[in-house]
Amino acid sequence: MPVSPPLSSSVAVIGAGPAGLMAAETLINRGFQVDIYDAMPSPGRKFLLAGVGGMNITHSEAADRFVARYREAAPWVETWLQQMDAGQLREWVHEQGVETFVGSSGRVFPVEMKAAPLLRAWLRRLREAGVRLHTRHRWTGWNEQQQLHFDTASGPTLKTHAATILALGGGSWSRLGSDGAWVATLSHQNVAIAKLLPANCGFTGNWSTYLSERFAGAPLKQVIASVTLADGSTLSRRGECVVTHDGLEGSLIYALSAPLRDEQMNTGSARLLLDLAPDRSEHELTDALAKPRRGQSLSSVLRKRAGLDPLKIALLHECLEPDAMADPHRLAQGIKSVTVRLHATRPMDEAISTAGGVMREAVDQRLMLRNLPGTFCAGEMLDWEAPTGGYLLTACFASGRAAGNGAADWLSARS
Repeated sequence: MPVSPPLSSSVAVIGAGPAGLMAAETLINRGFQVDIYDAMPSPGRKFLLAGVGGMNITHSEAADRFVARYREAAPWVETWLQQMDAGQLREWVHEQGVETFVGSSGRVFPVEMKAAPLLRAWLRRLREAGVRLHTRHRWTGWNEQQQLHFDTASGPTLKTHAATILALGGGSWSRLGSDGAWVATLSHQNVAIAKLLPANCGFTGNWSTYLSERFAGAPLKQVIASVTLADGSTLSRRGECVVTHDGLEGSLIYALSAPLRDEQMNTGSARLLLDLAPDRSEHELTDALAKPRRGQSLSSVLRKRAGLDPLKIALLHECLEPDAMADPHRLAQGIKSVTVRLHATRPMDEAISTAGGVMREAVDQRLMLRNLPGTFCAGEMLDWEAPTGGYLLTACFASGRAAGNGAADWLSARS
């Protein structure tokens, strides 16, 4: 088995996503030789997929609101953002020759709306700086001499480096490299790891055959979705989602997926409230529905007087009792707050991202594993989560810079 010679100033970065590439850039800029290893045939595969529908690089909202998006992990993530916040990330994108703009929602996008131009420019700069990229190298752990073990197309190989940064992603989209295989490897080293869970994911319910066959794939537009949080407060978002053959998914559901998932795990199901007519009051709806029908069907009345489309009408029939459908006041209440029961998340591999990972207490302030000095972690493999909207990518970039600086500081102190 080939073994690389020891390199006193060489750092291995395992994982060529945003966190790993940013760690590599940070280290090379501080004078260290960097070798990036990735299991896939080419780098940044999940990053490229994220840009298919429009690359949302970050968000322009105020810093305090931005940090709050990271929920329980906000104080930890804030320490990374001190090294690279949303504004600095946007400036960095401009330095790659890619211009950005702020959309009406406050989200920040490249002008071309694609990830590929940014990734190409970034990889070119890294190569020119001297970073070495090794694809088709699947890391499987360490040998007894603490050398890095890789499976490659040419067979197993060992590599020796002065420090290692792990940026191996979470557990979703395994075909793009984020398969969570590192969990078993680090657990064997007694690293504290919170169970990986789907985040920014869809949910399954229990639709009738009619709704499943008639409306699967249909968008549920202009609704307000709400979920009750553990402290009794309510989190609401306005937008749209998609009805699947067995549940709901889409941006509106992803925005509420963390509390929905937590409730489902704790109680067996999650309770999602939908306001199907957000621009009409309950009083207005009651008055409109109480008027004589004059031979019109209930569906016709709901369409004409309440402004509901066939999908929203079907949801009411699905979720309300027949006697509630016959009572104008209770029907109006249902339109403003119909309860949808969700019984499970979609499989983790379908999720946009994952929660869980290497726990905060397992690393020091430099993101170095306490049980494995010289080994650092970055990106989605750490125990944090965030909604879509640029927050995921921003924290990945920021943690990559934090881990890169942490490794550089540790190596500098040792030398």
